[in-house]
Amino acid sequence: MVRLRMPSAAALVVAVLLGMGACTEPTPEPVHLDIATGSRTGVYYVFGEAYRTIINRELPHVRANVLVTTASAENVRLVGSGQVQLGFTQADILPTTGNQVRAVARVYDDLLHLVVRADGPVRRLADLRGRTVSVGAPGSGTAITANRLLDVAELSGDQVKVSQLGLDASAQALADGEIDAFFFSGGPPVKAVEQLVDAMPIRLVELGEWTEPLRVRYSEVYVSRDIPSSVYGLDPISTVADPNYLVVGADMPDDLVYELTRLLMQYRDELGVAHPAAGRLNPQSAIATAPLPLHPGAARYYQSIKP
Repeated sequence: MVRLRMPSAAALVVAVLLGMGACTEPTPEPVHLDIATGSRTGVYYVFGEAYRTIINRELPHVRANVLVTTASAENVRLVGSGQVQLGFTQADILPTTGNQVRAVARVYDDLLHLVVRADGPVRRLADLRGRTVSVGAPGSGTAITANRLLDVAELSGDQVKVSQLGLDASAQALADGEIDAFFFSGGPPVKAVEQLVDAMPIRLVELGEWTEPLRVRYSEVYVSRDIPSSVYGLDPISTVADPNYLVVGADMPDDLVYELTRLLMQYRDELGVAHPAAGRLNPQSAIATAPLPLHPGAARYYQSIKP
């Protein structure tokens, strides 16, 4: 069961800012922070684990924990309801989430992967017609982006046979011949895709031509990005990209969010060792979190380092 153990704002300030270690008062209860991520072989989880390590090392009275989830949509629901304190999410789901979450930072861009067997018949998006494709687990950002893409390509409804599998199950189903393709939205390199490259011949399908139709019908957050051959050793492609954010509850104390933002920025080189996508963090792009406003604590941090 997810913990709901957020002390008062005053207690959080004491826990985070410390500076009072020599006092004789009883040690305060640790501040527990749950970080909602995604699949264990996805980027959110790797990023979250590295961030958790930094938080627990640098903030002695904070205890962070990483949760495996179905990713973006579930993460926003959990953070917005107060069941967890931090989470990662794609930008394209945010207009429907209300005002219970705030942004800490734009962390990197998720790139939509459409993965198929190299010896299979699917070479372009239209080739999915009549075939079985996994669009991602219910509650994931992948599912939202993939279903929108199928919609603008006129492949929704009964045009394809949709399976709703998470990343690991999708990769296994493709290897077993149970599906013809799967979508996953993540910052490359995605570990599960790397593992599949080592196990069997696969390719990525070009999707860049669909960025503008997605922008027109759904959201201007979508942009085109390249996956070069250096990432997976496959033919390079252009695809649809979607910014993703680290978010917190709107009522989280400002001083705690300030400290969490500081750690995110000051230790981005360490985060980049855990995963290259995390290493792309920088203060200039981090503040670009539309349509979600920055949490006041995060905004105060960015203002403090402004030249």
